Amino acid sequence: MTRSRRKRFAAIVGLLFLAGCAGRPHGVLVPIGMQAPGTNRVDMLVATTRSSVGAEPGELFTGERGERLAFADIAVSLPPDSVRKIGDVQWPQSSPPDPMKEFATLRADTMDEGAAFARLDARIAKTPRRQVLVFVHGFNTRFEEAVYRLAQIAHDSDATAVPVLFTWPSRGKLLAYGYDHESASYSRDALERLLQHLVDDKSVGEISILAHSMGNWVTTEALRQMAIRDRGLPAKIKDVMLAAPDVDFDVFQNQIAQIGSASSRYTIFVSRGDEALAASRRVWGDKPRVGGIDPTATPFRQDLKKDNITAVDLTDVKSDDPLGHGTFAQSPEVVRAIGRSLASGQTLSASGAGVGDKLGQVAIGAASTVGSAAGVVVSAPFAVIDPRTRDNFGDNLEAVGTNLGATVGAGADAVEGR
Repeated sequence: MTRSRRKRFAAIVGLLFLAGCAGRPHGVLVPIGMQAPGTNRVDMLVATTRSSVGAEPGELFTGERGERLAFADIAVSLPPDSVRKIGDVQWPQSSPPDPMKEFATLRADTMDEGAAFARLDARIAKTPRRQVLVFVHGFNTRFEEAVYRLAQIAHDSDATAVPVLFTWPSRGKLLAYGYDHESASYSRDALERLLQHLVDDKSVGEISILAHSMGNWVTTEALRQMAIRDRGLPAKIKDVMLAAPDVDFDVFQNQIAQIGSASSRYTIFVSRGDEALAASRRVWGDKPRVGGIDPTATPFRQDLKKDNITAVDLTDVKSDDPLGHGTFAQSPEVVRAIGRSLASGQTLSASGAGVGDKLGQVAIGAASTVGSAAGVVVSAPFAVIDPRTRDNFGDNLEAVGTNLGATVGAGADAVEGR
């Protein structure tokens, strides 16, 4: 392994350590009551395969697997736009939080499926195009972190779609990648059930899906199952959005071949500057990760064109994520463009003057076929979009760092010696 590569991987491990040492939110889902004047509000339906057994106050659900799909209705308060940066989550520093400066929970009700969808239908009736946005989080994400992240995306994108969170049992620990991956697979039937319920719900007009990190795996598998069972995806599923996909490109092609891309619009957000995906590629056999490809290069350009997939290149777009893995949610420019695209039903390049140029977009395939921004997001095994969602390492910080550095270094050494 060359010195330059060793430095690069040492830098990645260092970034992960810094992220891991940051505090993580605990117990933030304790409702504070009335919404403060001047603050913003996001109401969401939550469907989860997590267990509530052993959940602490303000946690609702843990990282363990539940026996069945459970539901909740949650409302989140966001500080006034004048005191926060678009793309950031202002985590509470104490309890109760200051709603004028921090995110806060207004309501957190668990309920049965019928009551949950009754509340959803009431919101959809007031929504243009009766649109739902389903968000599927990624690896290393606690329940409360997924809730607050969706609240941030829903508000900052200014999308009119009703937000729905599908959250699967991630333990929220950096080295629990294997458990998280199996939990994602465990949850694919439940996600398919949720999507099918939304398809069958006459109140719902359109369904858009945004997945991140390992959420790509559970999402594409659920869509694959649905497409095989129904001989294609339902027409209601308009958009499928893939941000920073950490998935083998060959595997992705096979999934798309089963899902089909004729009825839905697909967008992938890629970046050759995504350090998490660079590390992941070396760990997983040096095979191209979807989120790290150059969409103008052969054979990727031809393959994406064949499948009518739009690629948006975020390589030169800056965000607060030091690994460049969460730009889709943390860059004000990008998250707003996604919202405009969802609202208009058009591609990112057509959703506003200069948007395509600003984001470094590369449209693959005919714009009339590809349609609006969509995607299925996949995660890197070592990081997620928010630095505060990385493992705190507990009492074993030194051992974690040693193991992580050895894993990443071994992957890079294997590439060097091939």
